[in-house]
Amino acid sequence: MLLFALRGLLNLSSNTQGGVPILVLKEGTGRSRGREAQHNNITAAKIVGESVRSALGPKGMDKMLVDSFGDVTITSDGRTILDEMDVQNPAAKMMVEVAKAQDNEAGDGTTSAVIIAGELLTKGEELLEKNIHPTVIIDGYKQAQEKALETLEKIAISVDLTKHDYLKKAAITSMASKLVNEYKEYLADIVVKAMLAVAEKENGGYKADVDDVLVEKKTGESLKDTSLINGIVIDKEIVHSGMPKRIEKAKIALLDAALEIEKTEYDSKLSIESPSQIEAFLNQEESMLKAMADKIVAVGANLVICQKGIDDLVQHFLSKKGVAAIRRAKKSDMERLAKATGASIVSNIDALTSKDLGEAALVEERKIAEDKMTFIEGCKHPKAVTILIRGSSPRMNSETERSIHDALCVVRDLIREPKIVAGGSAPELEISKVLRRYAESVSGREQLAVKAYAEALEVLTTTLSENAGLDPIEILSDLRSRHEKGETWAGIEVLSGKVQDMSKAGVFEPLAVKKQIIKSATEAAMMILKIDDVIASQKMKAPPGGGGGMGGMGGMPGMEGM
Repeated sequence: MLLFALRGLLNLSSNTQGGVPILVLKEGTGRSRGREAQHNNITAAKIVGESVRSALGPKGMDKMLVDSFGDVTITSDGRTILDEMDVQNPAAKMMVEVAKAQDNEAGDGTTSAVIIAGELLTKGEELLEKNIHPTVIIDGYKQAQEKALETLEKIAISVDLTKHDYLKKAAITSMASKLVNEYKEYLADIVVKAMLAVAEKENGGYKADVDDVLVEKKTGESLKDTSLINGIVIDKEIVHSGMPKRIEKAKIALLDAALEIEKTEYDSKLSIESPSQIEAFLNQEESMLKAMADKIVAVGANLVICQKGIDDLVQHFLSKKGVAAIRRAKKSDMERLAKATGASIVSNIDALTSKDLGEAALVEERKIAEDKMTFIEGCKHPKAVTILIRGSSPRMNSETERSIHDALCVVRDLIREPKIVAGGSAPELEISKVLRRYAESVSGREQLAVKAYAEALEVLTTTLSENAGLDPIEILSDLRSRHEKGETWAGIEVLSGKVQDMSKAGVFEPLAVKKQIIKSATEAAMMILKIDDVIASQKMKAPPGGGGGMGGMGGMPGMEGM
């Protein structure tokens, strides 16, 4: 009722009463409705899908993204591409949100989710042109989504986590389409070991957190020199040259308090009348700083890691006692250290006790490339590890970090829900086959929407084929035939360019990733299809002369161009 009332009011803006136009919306407000609004939104969303389409698969192309400062990013990661594109159109932004939701929830499959969402909208628009109501299409898509998720659960293969083969294969599959595919097996082995090191039993299953794996990168050498450290690596050096650079059986104090005398928040003046008063003032300051160092020594710590600053005098006193110190550590590093070493982060040095100390077998400062880093190994609770990336250039390191993050998420998904499906678009084609048969049992026009959904899922096969320079029609026809014969895992192995059983080819993806792709893509498509009216306020303009007053509050920014 509210919508009809709004439409009635808006229509008044074009009417006249006694020769005077009645304006409800602000002058300059743009409005499109009905088929025009649907077409504009669908077109904008489809363009986003097309922008990442060529990046899909092992033979996909990379994108070079240059921001307003001239910084260059080279990547094939869907989330990164869409983040850097700075999309302005509101409907297109919904597609960017699809990629973010996919990345946040599953960590991989962002490109696939956006491509499928774009294809669902393409098929939806074809149905709209046949005068099928959007609500009917949405109902059909909902039924198709439920059947698709049910089919995925049915065909999924359970994984034994005590055997690491499937975990490694899933990690390799994740990195096969990235810039680092030359080193995918070596890096996959590191990723699996890292995630298994931080995995913990919970309620009869396992849980793992990607944040427990610290990823550090240093330019130099090659990706083959990337290593896994069973401990924490801090990109900081020990603050004083006189402090020990190697400590065995380390007792570690973690401080969230400055080891220096902080300046007062208010202005004050000291009236000094003699040199003895200056000396007393300086002696008092020195004794306070010495007390801080003595406190750390008294509790038995031989390494102190501080989140804030450390005064030069405190550094001097600690070095005399053989205690090493690191200052201005990141909060995230402090939290990982607390988890790994068993230490407590203390906010007041006076409250520090021996019970707050953590333990590590070895702490050592090592030179990596041109910088010094501190390695903390053999921790008391080794539930935090570090992957140290070594690459030939900063851009290669950044893309490697993104690739490793995706692979870590894939292994985490498998640890949480140990079920996999084969890759190469095999599961999508199997779902498509099931949906075609299911559509025959659906009454009404929803049947057409279910069939359209089935056709939309085949877009991954055609995209993978096109990106590999193969004939998509021939491959799709062959795959449809094989799935009709009961070959569940028949898919396209793009490296060889052949259609084969993807489970035998060792190409696997977590069930959790595939389910999230279906959910994200379907929800985005349904949301955009349901919009039939776009009211866009004029962009707010600056007042003349660049200042003074509020100017005309023209409306919501980011809605221009509608």
